[in-house]
Amino acid sequence: MGVEEIAAGISRMEIRGAAEIARKSAQALKEEALDYRGRDVEELRHLLNRGKEELLVSRPTAISLWNGVQAVFKGTQSSMGLEELRKQVVKNADEFIKRSKEAVEIIGRIGSRRVRDGDRILTHCNSKAALSVIVRAHEEGKHIEVFATESRPWRQGLLTVKDLAEAGIGSTMIVDSAARWLMKDIDLVLVGADTICSNGAVINKIGTSQIALAAHESRVPFMVCAETFKFSPKTMYGELVEIEERDSKEVVRPEEVPAITKVLNPVFDATPPEYIDAIITEVGVIPPYAAYEIIVKELGQDFLFEENSTR
Repeated sequence: MGVEEIAAGISRMEIRGAAEIARKSAQALKEEALDYRGRDVEELRHLLNRGKEELLVSRPTAISLWNGVQAVFKGTQSSMGLEELRKQVVKNADEFIKRSKEAVEIIGRIGSRRVRDGDRILTHCNSKAALSVIVRAHEEGKHIEVFATESRPWRQGLLTVKDLAEAGIGSTMIVDSAARWLMKDIDLVLVGADTICSNGAVINKIGTSQIALAAHESRVPFMVCAETFKFSPKTMYGELVEIEERDSKEVVRPEEVPAITKVLNPVFDATPPEYIDAIITEVGVIPPYAAYEIIVKELGQDFLFEENSTR
């Protein structure tokens, strides 16, 4: 699919998941470069930049999308010919897609060491990284019991229990508001992340912060599973993460509520670092306060400079 189709799919939530939208966007830009039949390097550069902006607008709050797109443009700011630019974009896109897929497998291997035989695990929304830890622990022969939240309003919990079933893992789905009630019987909470800020705060599916608070209250380890491309370089320079709010129709039909009633539909919330025991990444398990070092090491301090120079 081309840039326009991918951007539309992301905007309509047909393409979901922080890693998936990043990979699809990188692939779309790669296809844009390969499909160009002109001979003007500046025209191709313009088309790629226009495609980048269109993709970024589709989910302006998703740092994984932003990082994925920026990775495709890495090293393309210098003067280069048409074929050189095309090859660099293709190379960058392929490397990003490959690494992002490998990251989930590595997170599974690292994270499974934190799962004990007999653990009762709670997960929220539909995180491939968190699921990789659970599946790997199951494959290692550990007897685990998994509880998944429904994750309103899109009910991503249904995707989670289906993914678990395909891996041969039975699970129990609960309504979101039952998380605190259940926490007394939970040994470990594993969630994913949409964005990780430089101070260690985690932006994730709405309801995550409440689960973290309940886990903290019950002394249950709360761990975040996230690839390094979900860490936000923007937050190093003071930019705040915007919490996206989607159409209220996703929550309730207009005719079901009085005309004077407002309906809010925030997609994410922020979990403070003091409620997070560890962040499991493909480069190891880190405390949330080490997020700044991960951003500098994995993404580089020049990441924002390169992004601005393409405008």
